[in-house]
Amino acid sequence: MKSIEEHLKTWTLEAAQLLKDSFENTLTITYKSHIADLVTDMDKNIEKFFIDKIQHTFPAHKVLGEEGYGDQIEGKSGVIWIIDPIDGTTNFIHQQANFAISIGIYENGVGKLGLIYDVEGNNLYFAKEGEGAYLNEKKLPQLEKVTLSEAVVGVNATWAGPNRRINHENVQQIIRKSRGTRSYGSAAIELAYVASGKLDAYMTLRLSPWDFAAGLILLQEVGGIVSRTDGGPVQLLEQNSILASKPGLHNEIIEHLT
Repeated sequence: MKSIEEHLKTWTLEAAQLLKDSFENTLTITYKSHIADLVTDMDKNIEKFFIDKIQHTFPAHKVLGEEGYGDQIEGKSGVIWIIDPIDGTTNFIHQQANFAISIGIYENGVGKLGLIYDVEGNNLYFAKEGEGAYLNEKKLPQLEKVTLSEAVVGVNATWAGPNRRINHENVQQIIRKSRGTRSYGSAAIELAYVASGKLDAYMTLRLSPWDFAAGLILLQEVGGIVSRTDGGPVQLLEQNSILASKPGLHNEIIEHLT
């Protein structure tokens, strides 16, 4: 894992520089399932960049990437890199900020290395199984318990209004009882913020593996609690609705959602 860690960090910084350099260029922008589900040529280029590096250096490893250039993953065996080349593509396009490279590395289904790099903020969140989580080489402390009335919760406004996926009145209860809410437009960054104590909880629906794979590893190393919003366990290779929080707060939020 030491060799993998060294390559992971080096490649991430190289990819981040490519993204920064692209700010001066005109992006090719398309969309996937709907007009707000954006993808750029840089999403594709960065994923290909990582896949080329991984295939050359670690040919036995598999890759699950958001843009579909990786492998056909049918199970958890072996080493799998789960990659989101740009988490927060809309922010990348509109703001050139609040977007991240997010990579989780799993071996036989166990999270080994998690990295979330806030590119414009130049903040590297990194975790290694059993060795803690770090922000720019500074070790993050274990998360402490907090109540909802003291908590700042990351939640997208979509779920606070009528929708097909969750009882919005339950979400409104959480919002009213919390100290405040925030939405940054990047699941990876918001999970990193929970791990580093900048948010007390984060909840959202319909996250894909590349959205949460790295964040799960960060959170497990600082004592964070992560589940589906119905309280069930997260399924690594499937789409999940996610609740991540500090200990104590998790059960309080789940009670409002179920």
